[in-house]
Amino acid sequence: MNAVPQSTIAAQPAPSARVAEFLKRPRRLLIGGEWVEAQSSKRIPVMDPATGKEIASVPDASAEDVNRAVAAARAAFEKGPWADMLPAQREALLWKLSDLIDQHADELAELESLNNGKTKFMASIIDVPSTRDYFRYMAGWATKIEGSTFQTSIHGPPGMKFHTYFTREPVGVVAQIIPWNFPLAMAAWKLGPALATGCTVVLKPAEQTPLTALRLGELIIEAGFPPGVVNIVTGHGETTGAALVAHPDVNKIAFTGSTEVGKIINKAATDTVKRVTLELGGKSPVIVFPDVDLDSVVGGAANAIFFNSGQVCAAGSRLFAHKSVFDKVVEGVSNAASTIRLGPGLDPQTQMGPLVSREQQERVLGYIQSGRKEGAAIVTGGEAPPHEGYYVKPTVMVNVKPDMKVVREEIFGPVLVAQRFEDIDEIAAMANDTPYGLAASVWSNDVRTVNRIVPKLRAGTVWVNCHGFVDPAMPFGGFKQSGFGREHGRVVLDQYTEIKSVCMAV
Repeated sequence: MNAVPQSTIAAQPAPSARVAEFLKRPRRLLIGGEWVEAQSSKRIPVMDPATGKEIASVPDASAEDVNRAVAAARAAFEKGPWADMLPAQREALLWKLSDLIDQHADELAELESLNNGKTKFMASIIDVPSTRDYFRYMAGWATKIEGSTFQTSIHGPPGMKFHTYFTREPVGVVAQIIPWNFPLAMAAWKLGPALATGCTVVLKPAEQTPLTALRLGELIIEAGFPPGVVNIVTGHGETTGAALVAHPDVNKIAFTGSTEVGKIINKAATDTVKRVTLELGGKSPVIVFPDVDLDSVVGGAANAIFFNSGQVCAAGSRLFAHKSVFDKVVEGVSNAASTIRLGPGLDPQTQMGPLVSREQQERVLGYIQSGRKEGAAIVTGGEAPPHEGYYVKPTVMVNVKPDMKVVREEIFGPVLVAQRFEDIDEIAAMANDTPYGLAASVWSNDVRTVNRIVPKLRAGTVWVNCHGFVDPAMPFGGFKQSGFGREHGRVVLDQYTEIKSVCMAV
């Protein structure tokens, strides 16, 4: 990485003509295949995190707007072309959508960068391609949803036999609430399996980052999805989101976000016994054994926490290095952190953008201050550069203890806490000493060490000699307070289907 002072931050370049034109158009709600005004005139400002300035506004949807969206989704599910559509036709629509994403890739990457703060480069090589590929992967499952026949031992009248089988049917109307850290990719993670299985959707993007979801809505219409299959409502979680969770005609809630909000949603959904899947927070360990190549570890550990400005649920925010290599690993990661070039996402020289909002910036800085007060030492970073926008310097902290807030709580920013360990049994206990269980990574070239430690880790994903890589075919989700249910792969179909058993007397 280039050694550039982190206080030297460039101005945000002007957006392209296409994106500028999109930002000028009035934003509305997508309900029943039409872009409609909200019942209320209230609007939510959309900010550029690199400047702190408003670049657009979106409707603040009310409970009445949610009612309209759910009614449209219900009508599309129960009647009309979607209800009668063949699986191969759903597959074709998802492929058409993926092709449109490909055609508008540069625009989507720029819009994602401008709204979220991440670099356009990262969005163009990770967020947008993974969105396209995820829709294509899930499209293939539309024609492969299977039931099964089975033999029974029912004691019926003499001579009576039975033909028994089960089928999988779409769960119905799904409310999907997505976070602000990967707005476009998270929309795909939710929409893909729902549409492949034949459900209909009301999607609520995060109020901070609604723009790519709304642009995706335009592409969904262009792809030819029937009206009401996908509805998009913008608004705050405590109002719009709460109305979706409480709505009696919503059959399932799929939520990705903080554990705190996930608990609220899970409790609220019990009143109507909705199906719920939750992909929540994490405090993922990066465990470094002494036999591994330290150069690869330094780059991997730095990327595990500083990728996307640390705003990743599976970020490797707790570094555990064996005592014999601890100082070298910390030195290497700290040197890498200190040379990361901060800047606006549209600047091609930027290596790490701002955090998503002023609120998030203050939250992260508050955790750093808390660590200082509790006795942690800052090796590098630990402050915001004197510049407009919501920046925080990549930070490495040592001399931390297990009961510190910076060790126990999810910070969701570019802050790494580093600790020593001596043996496998000790590190397994240290790594598991958290209410979370989303992910972990193990760095070792000894297969015996890897095979000993992996079963001991209470985490939904364990990476070995890498961190943070996900694939549409690889199930993703957490243990403990990191949620329940799984995204991706064959198993995600279970989250969007109901099993119907059929017993026929023959």
